[in-house]
Amino acid sequence: MGGRISLAREAMQLSIAQAARRLGVKTSSWRAWETDSAAPRANRVPMMAGILGVSPSWLLVGKGPGPSEDNPIKLDTLQLHSLLRDLRVAMADAASAQQRVQDLVGQLEVLNGKVEPGESERVF
Repeated sequence: MGGRISLAREAMQLSIAQAARRLGVKTSSWRAWETDSAAPRANRVPMMAGILGVSPSWLLVGKGPGPSEDNPIKLDTLQLHSLLRDLRVAMADAASAQQRVQDLVGQLEVLNGKVEPGESERVF
């Protein structure tokens, strides 16, 4: 199975880190799957297949649509969906970071004696 995962990932022109991030797993987990030192859980296989543009059955046993030009799933469409997913994650991370910055600024203002606790409502 590891060879098929690697082949499909390379056909999608993804690094191990990119593929792992899109699936939401550690790079070390993905690498272990490609080297057959571990196997993905069954609930991850369909999502992995979607990311790689192959059928779940092809990933598992080599039967069904694999990575080829004849694949009915267009690689550009899959890449677009993956990029949009990555963008949503990045936007959520940015919003979380912005909130953390606002919280820290509020704490600094309180410590500096500029405002009373709970009064800092800055918007950046």
